Amino acid sequence: MNDKDRDDLRAIARASIRHGLAYGRPLGINPQELSAALQAHGASFVTLEIDGALRGCIGTLEAHRPLALDVSHNACAAAFQDSRFPPLSRDEEDRLSLHISVLSRPQPMLVRDEADLLRQLRPGVDGLVLSEGARRATFLPSVWEQLPDPRDFVMQLKRKAGLPGSHWSLAIRVERYTSEAF
Repeated sequence: MNDKDRDDLRAIARASIRHGLAYGRPLGINPQELSAALQAHGASFVTLEIDGALRGCIGTLEAHRPLALDVSHNACAAAFQDSRFPPLSRDEEDRLSLHISVLSRPQPMLVRDEADLLRQLRPGVDGLVLSEGARRATFLPSVWEQLPDPRDFVMQLKRKAGLPGSHWSLAIRVERYTSEAF
């Protein structure tokens, strides 16, 4: 993506949140009016913060619609449907900062055990998806800023998935991805 694509995605995310405040749904857009990069199917996360504190984060791990639509829907969902927070209010909109992460396709990691996973991790680069049975969780690469130690990163990801931090089994699946964040 180029600078204009990034600016367009930021504008789409903000407009979708404003549209959500007014109409209770994401902004409808026509991807054909945008660049080829924004028309292509893409996966994204939109993270919202107020005064540096998390206010919502919703995304998709696998590309299934045009990137511009994905960002529009995820921005609105982060503002109004993140179950950890009440829906965004009009008073909060002006204080809102948003961050968009465009994800690469997740790639399965072949790991023998947790020690092998820790050796293969690229702190600051890898986003991870960890799953076992119906439990699944992800951390974006930006989470390395808060959890720079690979052991802590993996332990907290397991907890996010609803597993004990010390848990490991042969049934755990791990995928990694990178992201372009702005």
